[in-house]
Amino acid sequence: MPSFSTRRFLRVVWFSALYDLIVTAPFATPWTFELSRTQFSAINVALGGQPLPAFDAFHTLFALLMGSVALVWAVLRLRGPTVQFGRYDAAARMLFGLWMGWALWQTGAPVMLLFIVPEVSWAAAQSWWVKRAPST
Repeated sequence: MPSFSTRRFLRVVWFSALYDLIVTAPFATPWTFELSRTQFSAINVALGGQPLPAFDAFHTLFALLMGSVALVWAVLRLRGPTVQFGRYDAAARMLFGLWMGWALWQTGAPVMLLFIVPEVSWAAAQSWWVKRAPST
């Protein structure tokens, strides 16, 4: 199995955090979330799916909580990426990918693939072996 140097692995962790910051920022406020939901709905229709359902305040709250936690987690990894954070992030992404797959299975919404593929890819990258530094 391929392995990363620690330095290279930390770059992967940092870039996955940057990706999260960009992708989840729209989920952090009610206004940006609704704009994003509308755009995702249009993309889903363009991909052959149905319009996404409207969210009420209760549904939006859970999206905002997820977005807020993901933003804080992204900033933590941007400020100080570690191998341990990469491993935890890989586990979280596996869970996210699993539940996104479940949502795809339940809804058939093709827009879900735009989220599943990067989640699983980042999970795989952060699950690779890291070479041990030579001992002195």
